[in-house]
Amino acid sequence: MFGIHDMAIDLGTSSVLVYVKGKGIVLKEPSVVAINKNNNQVLAVGSEAKLMLGRTPGNIVATRPLREGVISDYDTTQKMLKYFIRKVSKYVRLSRPRIIICIPTGITQVEQKAVLDASYDAGANKTYLMEEPIAAAIGAGIDISLPNGSMVVDIGGGTTDIAVISLGGAVVSDSIKVAGDKFDDAIIRYMRRKYNILIGEKTAEDLKITIGAIYPPKEQKSMEVCGRNLISGLPKVVNVTTDEMVEALREPADIIVEAIHSVFERTPPELSADISERGIIMTGGGALLTGMDKLIQEQTGIPVYVASDPVSCVVLGAGKALENISVYSESALMDNSNSPVYIG
Repeated sequence: MFGIHDMAIDLGTSSVLVYVKGKGIVLKEPSVVAINKNNNQVLAVGSEAKLMLGRTPGNIVATRPLREGVISDYDTTQKMLKYFIRKVSKYVRLSRPRIIICIPTGITQVEQKAVLDASYDAGANKTYLMEEPIAAAIGAGIDISLPNGSMVVDIGGGTTDIAVISLGGAVVSDSIKVAGDKFDDAIIRYMRRKYNILIGEKTAEDLKITIGAIYPPKEQKSMEVCGRNLISGLPKVVNVTTDEMVEALREPADIIVEAIHSVFERTPPELSADISERGIIMTGGGALLTGMDKLIQEQTGIPVYVASDPVSCVVLGAGKALENISVYSESALMDNSNSPVYIG
């Protein structure tokens, strides 16, 4: 059985959330690590490292070791996990905890093993994997054990995971590499195309969070942005409006809607009827993008609801699995010694 201070981790492309059994969510930090290239020493992790993005000298690199929902830099991910586990240990006594880590739907066995090995090397006694849409559904308050169809759309930083869940498992699912990062990329391309200026990832993310929208809101917003003029090479300030963000963000939003349509096409009729009645649940940071729920509802004709705490749904769901391990038994998890099986 899981000990009192074992952990659940949402190892996201944009951020890491940690849930400790009996304590709740104890940590939420960006998935960023700053490293000195000369000696490979970690200089900062999380919020401190994120402040360095795009601002470091040649000998320092601030990087995000997870891309599109999977580990792109194993060594840096292992160091980041070790840092967060030690940081949590300051608040609660942890001695080689057992950990549930949430992963996107459909990642390969090689990618699964990379997550398991990184966690073990970071100090875990045993690590189990849980699919993100299953965790998100539990965190959103859905009873996944019922013989009813529920659809969850989890828009994270690197991937959008879509799953139709019934009787404790995903009946139909898909994971696409279009999510928060692609929204940021779309904003960067738009600013280059319209204003001939180059902005960084952090500025694009600030635009998305502050004035980003899929449908124009009733109240028009604007934001001043400073970028590098691609002709003169000098800084240039422009005023960007919400209407412009609608234009910039619509393409990746439409791709997500197409993926939802694709999942519906493979869903058994009985479960489709359940979803039409119960609606679609949106989780993840992308659920907070103004008008995203309206676009999905308009294109599918099905009610769409945003979870009460969409950013934390995945880790809360994994945390509930920790708290109720008799319901979500250890035999339904993938660990670093067994063959691939999951919660759900």
